[in-house]
Amino acid sequence: MLSVSNLSVQFGKRVLFDEVNVAFTQGNCYGIIGANGAGKSTFLKILAGQTDPTSGHVHLEPGKRMSILEQNHNSADDFTVLEAVVMGNKPLYKIKKEIDDLYADYDDKNADRIGELQVKFEEMNGWNADSNAAALLSNLGINADLHFTLMSELDSKLKVRVLLAQALFGNPDVLIMDEPTNDLDYETISWLENFLADYENTVIVVSHDRHFLDTVCTDIGDIDFGKLNLYSGNYTFWYESSQLAARQRAQQNKKSEEKAKELQEFIARFSANVAKSKQATSRKKMLSKLKVDDIKPSSRRYPAIIFDREREAGDQILNVEGLSASTDEGELLFDNVNINLAKGDKVAIISRDSRATSAFYEIINGNKKADKGTFQWGVTTTQSYLPSDNADFFTDNINLVDWLRQYAKTEEEREEVYIRGFLGKMLFSGEEALKKCTVLSGGEKVRCMLSRMMLMRANVLMLDEPTNHLDLESITAFNNSLKNFKGTVMLTTHDHEFAQTVANRIIELTPKGNIDRYSTFDEYMSDKTLKDQRNKMYTE
Repeated sequence: MLSVSNLSVQFGKRVLFDEVNVAFTQGNCYGIIGANGAGKSTFLKILAGQTDPTSGHVHLEPGKRMSILEQNHNSADDFTVLEAVVMGNKPLYKIKKEIDDLYADYDDKNADRIGELQVKFEEMNGWNADSNAAALLSNLGINADLHFTLMSELDSKLKVRVLLAQALFGNPDVLIMDEPTNDLDYETISWLENFLADYENTVIVVSHDRHFLDTVCTDIGDIDFGKLNLYSGNYTFWYESSQLAARQRAQQNKKSEEKAKELQEFIARFSANVAKSKQATSRKKMLSKLKVDDIKPSSRRYPAIIFDREREAGDQILNVEGLSASTDEGELLFDNVNINLAKGDKVAIISRDSRATSAFYEIINGNKKADKGTFQWGVTTTQSYLPSDNADFFTDNINLVDWLRQYAKTEEEREEVYIRGFLGKMLFSGEEALKKCTVLSGGEKVRCMLSRMMLMRANVLMLDEPTNHLDLESITAFNNSLKNFKGTVMLTTHDHEFAQTVANRIIELTPKGNIDRYSTFDEYMSDKTLKDQRNKMYTE
């Protein structure tokens, strides 16, 4: 359906892609992965015709329609919400607009042309376009009273949902999405996952959300060494198989028969745990044909994120009583929050308003004053905090060694060799450790903050959207480190896998108090009785 032939992309002396040949077929969802800078977004732009390759070409089967999730959130500001969605089917919208224009300037000469267009419009199910668009919007949580509102009047999070509806509208043959889950809440992401899992056409997606990739993808396209290689299976299968390949490569003396047996056992284990039953049969068929040489170790570098504790905390961690907070404009974020954290708690702090969770962390870290209420840390606790906005930590034009040295507590910790050890674990080795703070990317800043947290050796970790700006390799290493951490964790994240695999307790902050459950994230979000209670705590 969609193919790429002899594709090469070069910027100056840097070769991004070298003679890439790949075909995307109907009924499959392809997750495109690669290290930061590997060219994932560039590849999608080339497929969409928004960027030209240095050489080679992209071929879409004649008569097929491609749709792209719009990254410019202001692209449809002059249109109503409903019209913006219908615009997603460009051929249909073009005919609709021409019919409207002809009627606006109607005369007998226009009649025949209007008739021709109306026949085409009916063949494309155009008369149901508005009702289909309205149904799609409703599924994405955009109520009918907003359908005739101008896009420019919507807040950014609602705009993202409308643009998602625009991309999905009209059942495109090829759907291309770059980070579709950004700025979406859990319920909307869950709806999108279910929608795409049942989608019968071709989907090509770039995402840092591992749960999303695992749920929707039938294949993974790995950009590595200037090539794009397709692998059957979802992200977890690709990750575990690449790790298996790396281990086997390290065991040079292992016989090929032993390697083949290990691979078959791995495939059997994975096939037995395929989440989507309708995908399981086809995957098993494809996986059964895999040979040892088909899986390759990745060139990815994974940071070594290891959180040690200087001391073990006692039983009392944090006590919060009657805590309330509002915005500077007086809008209530949360009220009458009561929490008692105990040793061993790993808590997902959630809210439908991200400002509420950020305000909570700022209050218990002493950076913001509560409207009312109190909090008290246990005397044996030491805290380390990763805020969602870390800009204030990187205002001085100093190198990373000097930056991290600021947080050392002893002379030994201030030694350059010691400091470089922590930076090296976060992939800042050699000259990289002498980069200036003011030129760091978002992901590099987060990795620096993680170096700082590791150096502090606290027994309580607080993490507000910790995966922001991180690549899949860093997210995976970070996730594994938190699962192994023996202290207390409080985290707020839009990364489903993070919340599900780390948290053993969920605390939700609302304008009418808090809900507190010892539960996994999935159990909490799928509890129908609890859902009704949650809805009431957000409504007037």
